[in-house]
Amino acid sequence: MKILFFDDYRLGVLKGDSVVDVSTVVSAIPHLGPHDLINGLITRFDEFRKPLEAAVASGNGVPVSGVKIRPPLPRPGNIDCMAVNYMEDGTRAEPAPINAFHKSSGAIIGPGDTMVFPDAPAGAFEGEAEIAVVIGKKATNVRAGDAMNHVFGYVNFIDGSARGLPPPANVFFQMKSRDTFAPIGPYLVTADEIPDPHKLQVRLWRNGQLTQNYNTSDMAHNIPKCIAWVSAIHTLNPGDILAMGTNHRGLSSFQDGDRIELEVDGLGRLQFSCRDDLKRTWARETRLEREQKGLPGPFQQLSGKYAKP
Repeated sequence: MKILFFDDYRLGVLKGDSVVDVSTVVSAIPHLGPHDLINGLITRFDEFRKPLEAAVASGNGVPVSGVKIRPPLPRPGNIDCMAVNYMEDGTRAEPAPINAFHKSSGAIIGPGDTMVFPDAPAGAFEGEAEIAVVIGKKATNVRAGDAMNHVFGYVNFIDGSARGLPPPANVFFQMKSRDTFAPIGPYLVTADEIPDPHKLQVRLWRNGQLTQNYNTSDMAHNIPKCIAWVSAIHTLNPGDILAMGTNHRGLSSFQDGDRIELEVDGLGRLQFSCRDDLKRTWARETRLEREQKGLPGPFQQLSGKYAKP
């Protein structure tokens, strides 16, 4: 099942190219806002699955192209992001030590929204194409062998970054938790629709150019291991997001006016735009292309505020 919010946060289920409004089916779930509604539905999904399926089967829906799609998880309680969690096409000799960071729930935006770059001396702004796990039931000190039983589904996820902010070694919060730096969507896909989340192609286009193209089979620490590790640090609750990291070799700078599209097999296509009121520009090579040219690691800022002579 593909679950989404649309227009004024009506709850819908995708049916072909249409969305069926199922808000009345879930009206008994106590909620003060859409975040409570989706978290409540995830928690009680066994109870609501059949009524939802019946509503979708009998409903005609409206064309998806005619509605405003909202983020399917408007305000998750936790956004945990795995760090350096890919083997980078075999260029890493061994996996990096398992690690993660927390991202503000206020960073969430949805399809058709805009990632806004702040007035800050970043070396570059990037967006990492990722698959994210959505937790289905409370997970505390979960064993890896039981971890997949705690997965509700999956969603496309962009981990926005403001790279190279000063001071050195004190950057993750200000780099990762900016407003608008976590685009997700267009919908939440239940786990039964994804037979193997470790065999999915992840693609990102910037202005129509394919820049990231990798498979989740390259993951260094798999989903069960990551759920076990994170849930040993803090409890994961229904509706929490665990983003699984990215292959960094295709990353390139995001700039004002860019149109970004992310597609993971089975999860639909997420589209959003970028805005930089300062109109800064950077070199457009990917990290891999810079490496092949023998260029230094950071992207080169070409113009605008904070550009170095």
